[in-house]
Amino acid sequence: MSTVTITEDFTSPVPAQRLFKALVLDADTLLPKIVPQAIRSIETIQGDGGPGSIKQLNFAEGSQIKFVKHRINALDKEKMTYAYTLIEGDTLMDKIESVSYEMSVEPSPDGGSIGKNVSKYKAKPGIEIKEEDVKAGKEKASGVFKAVEAYLLANPDA
Repeated sequence: MSTVTITEDFTSPVPAQRLFKALVLDADTLLPKIVPQAIRSIETIQGDGGPGSIKQLNFAEGSQIKFVKHRINALDKEKMTYAYTLIEGDTLMDKIESVSYEMSVEPSPDGGSIGKNVSKYKAKPGIEIKEEDVKAGKEKASGVFKAVEAYLLANPDA
């Protein structure tokens, strides 16, 4: 069983607390509003939104992927860290057993944000996955990040 780990560093002109709040704490209502062409809704189906909770992300009509469910593993609002694992959905295809994500955001000296995303793709037994196998999903996630960043920059009171 193989695991592919991808680590990405990012910077943003958006202040760290505001970016973390939008990407994590307010994502359920904000993402469907910002990228309705990609995300139809996000709902908590178990728990209170903290560690142990399960959320379902429903993709927009016409998407190849209909939904994914993820379990929140850790959420620290003070340290601005978030970890979750995809546990169900057609994005896992027939090759991937699970995908876990860890994100951290901190203030940058210029008033913006610096952060890190670590994604771990765990293959099903007997399957070999390569970084290029997961590239399309990473590109979509990057597009959502850029859309949230653009929204926050264009709407300073949001």
